[in-house]
Amino acid sequence: MSEKRPILYCRCAYAKVLPEEVKDQVLARLIDSDQPFESVSDLCEMSARKDPGLVPLSQQPGLRIVACYPRAVKWLFSAAGAPLDSNEMKTGQIEILNMRIESADAVCSKLGITSSDLNSTQASDPSDTQASGAKP
Repeated sequence: MSEKRPILYCRCAYAKVLPEEVKDQVLARLIDSDQPFESVSDLCEMSARKDPGLVPLSQQPGLRIVACYPRAVKWLFSAAGAPLDSNEMKTGQIEILNMRIESADAVCSKLGITSSDLNSTQASDPSDTQASGAKP
């Protein structure tokens, strides 16, 4: 897919409701792809703090959010004072991909990330997203 829409990836660092394997694989593939994306540690925590950084994120045309249930993500943005446009949600201009119930392959496919988009063969190894250099 040649369409470059903004991607917001949620790591779900605090609630830990997303499967680690799925989060790790999606993040690794995003890093190794040519897709620009922004990663946040936890949308729930940002919403609870009413983080003003959610406002510009919510206003990006064509936003794709990689997180959990669409209804929860919609509510989180709304609770933070950064509501997602309901018309854009209905028409698919804003898309929420659910790592809680979808596989990494399914999420990446919807993002248009295929194996041919990857910069290396290491994308399927989540340990590659960690800092290297230290050996046990």
